[in-house]
Amino acid sequence: MSEATSRPLRIAVIGTGYLGCNTSAGMAEFGFDVIGVEIDEHRLKLLNDGKAPLYEPGLDPLLKKHVDSGRLRFTSDYTEIADWADVHFICAGTPQLEGSEAADLSQVYSVVDMLAPLLTRPTLVVGRSTVPVGTSKAVEERMHRQAPAGSAVEIAWQPEFLREAHGVEDTLHPDRLVFGVQSAAAEARLREVFAMPIDEGSPVVVCNLPTAELVKGGANAFLATKISFINALAEMADATGADVTQLAEALGYDKRIGRGALNAGPGYGGGCLPKDLRAFMHRAGELGVEEVITLLREVDDINHHRRARIVDLTHEMLGGQWIGKNVTVLGAAFKAGTDDVRDSPALDVAGRIQLHGANVTVYDPEAMENARKVRPTLRYAPTAVEACREAHAVLHLTEWPEFRALDPVALKPVVTDPVVVDARLNLAADAWRAAGWTYRAPGRP
Repeated sequence: MSEATSRPLRIAVIGTGYLGCNTSAGMAEFGFDVIGVEIDEHRLKLLNDGKAPLYEPGLDPLLKKHVDSGRLRFTSDYTEIADWADVHFICAGTPQLEGSEAADLSQVYSVVDMLAPLLTRPTLVVGRSTVPVGTSKAVEERMHRQAPAGSAVEIAWQPEFLREAHGVEDTLHPDRLVFGVQSAAAEARLREVFAMPIDEGSPVVVCNLPTAELVKGGANAFLATKISFINALAEMADATGADVTQLAEALGYDKRIGRGALNAGPGYGGGCLPKDLRAFMHRAGELGVEEVITLLREVDDINHHRRARIVDLTHEMLGGQWIGKNVTVLGAAFKAGTDDVRDSPALDVAGRIQLHGANVTVYDPEAMENARKVRPTLRYAPTAVEACREAHAVLHLTEWPEFRALDPVALKPVVTDPVVVDARLNLAADAWRAAGWTYRAPGRP
């Protein structure tokens, strides 16, 4: 790696999807000069105008602030960053491989193949992408084989733990930092990069490369398990008359369990957790760790069953009839605070109901454009109220504050039948029932 200099560190961020956008803006906020690399010309123009190519609260103002200051800019040319940057962050996407549960690492390896031949001096290349354990060593071998600087290019792995809708906060104030490093110099450099959150008290875990890779996969697998566990208990609640929200509250006080993510609902979705869980299972299979596969396969099955349960409950509330029924789906994003519809439980449920023959109308405050691309045959309304017009059942599937703020009294004359299925379990049940609605929520009596 390069020797310490009196100037601020120069940071390159390769890949400007969700992770790369937040990382680029965050590094500039930490006080560094930053160049982001984006090969798509449309996205590149947006970024250099200080606009993110995705919806994330607080991200546009942060990008705009540092693009305007001159501290942050974006390019499609790798030659601008190769010997300019002191640290290169790889933030390429790792989607699920088509036709397999494995992670598609082609974007990560493409970054290596583009960057390595241009590296002529010692530097640190840090992976932030979520990858199967063992990938970092493959990256290292590929990098050393192609880089003129050879083994003077050091590889580290620093997994991210960003939550969509909280990406800016999690970038600037992480709840922990994991440094997968192979030398004291690499650790020192990463401590320099993350000096601001470290000074604020963010704990640091220093480990080897495979541990850093497993941390992210393990965290996502545990989170998925926790979500599926509370949803399995919601099935028990339905069978016994118990209330899963009160159950979760009681369980959450146990310090060994905690309340976070212990919310029953339509299950997990999005562009990270489902594919990361499956990639984790796939890698476990390659390593012969069958117990992990058995556990996580059941976690994934419970998650998909949850969506089917909401469809079945809707059918029950429609009197066992689909044909001629109008169903409103409030929500398209996989969770509130994002426009991400990848593996969205809301859109999955909407699509299943439409296949049964009902007319389905969807509304979401931010994800309408993305939803139309994924489910073009569904109907879309410009407002929540319009979406509910003449509905025989209203499904609450994404927990936007706008939906919780709906007035059930004012909404009742708009619908044909005042029936609401609160799959997110966060509407005010008593208020809806008092307004004359039939209120049902899976896991609540």
